[in-house]
Amino acid sequence: MIRPDIASLPPAIFIMGPTASGKTALAMTLRRQLPVELISVDSALIYREMDIGTAKPSKDELAQAPHRLIDIRDPSESYSAADFRRDALSEMAEITASGRVPLLVGGTMLYYKALLEGLSPLPPADAAVRERIEQDAQLRGWDVLHRQLQQIDPIAALRIHPNDPQRLSRALEVFFVSGKTLTEMTKISGETLPYRVFQFIIAPNNRELLHRRIEQRFHQMLAAGFEQEARTLFARGDLHADMPSVRCVGYRQMWAYLSGEVDYDEMVFRGICATRQLAKRQMTWLRGWEAAHWLDSEQPQAAVETVLQVVSA
Repeated sequence: MIRPDIASLPPAIFIMGPTASGKTALAMTLRRQLPVELISVDSALIYREMDIGTAKPSKDELAQAPHRLIDIRDPSESYSAADFRRDALSEMAEITASGRVPLLVGGTMLYYKALLEGLSPLPPADAAVRERIEQDAQLRGWDVLHRQLQQIDPIAALRIHPNDPQRLSRALEVFFVSGKTLTEMTKISGETLPYRVFQFIIAPNNRELLHRRIEQRFHQMLAAGFEQEARTLFARGDLHADMPSVRCVGYRQMWAYLSGEVDYDEMVFRGICATRQLAKRQMTWLRGWEAAHWLDSEQPQAAVETVLQVVSA
């Protein structure tokens, strides 16, 4: 039974799942049967000019079922979980005010977590502190700074790879600005989501089937012109391998190929492996997710019927 204080809240629907699990197809089907508007929850789909390698819904699909929070940033720009939460809450409020229901679809689990639980009160970016960290890294190397983080915040250091300068810099910056570690700060919860949320996870029951889907889709992206899309971005000259956009799965491996670090076959192999690893990380998040209904992606009609049954109960 739904608590009275929860029942009075406006509804929202989450469609979560690993990459290549059929989230978009399910959301588009639901849009034809429910009074919903779609909001993308994907840290790669926010970027313009990155269509093929992100498996972004096609122009026809977006015409049939518009997705909010797609194509809202240039690849040179950053976008945080806090940015997403702010933008998603704004879009959700607008949809609710129009008498419709926000349906959020995507696989960036950190965004869902930020939306559901709120964000820890981390200090804002400090340009002067960040510049000092960058200068220190150029002088001594990121490996040395990672060892420094191990002394300051060993838990964060375990999560952050020495070759991830963006997250490493942020963890050090938080400590230098606030005097508290990133681990300490993230234990402080923010505001919870003021919606009655129906949560669904769509995934195939067979992991090998998901792996085959991922491999097939990567080859389809290559056939659709992924390499040329990446070459256009590479030729801009203002993007580099450490940017969040270029670090997106597939683009990172393509960048290595275009830079001459690996050959074509190795790029394809790495791209497929990295996508499988992404799906594995997403599934790890999802298995620990509470209050969600699991849907079998191999039974799309049954998945639709389950969603309709749950949200109308």
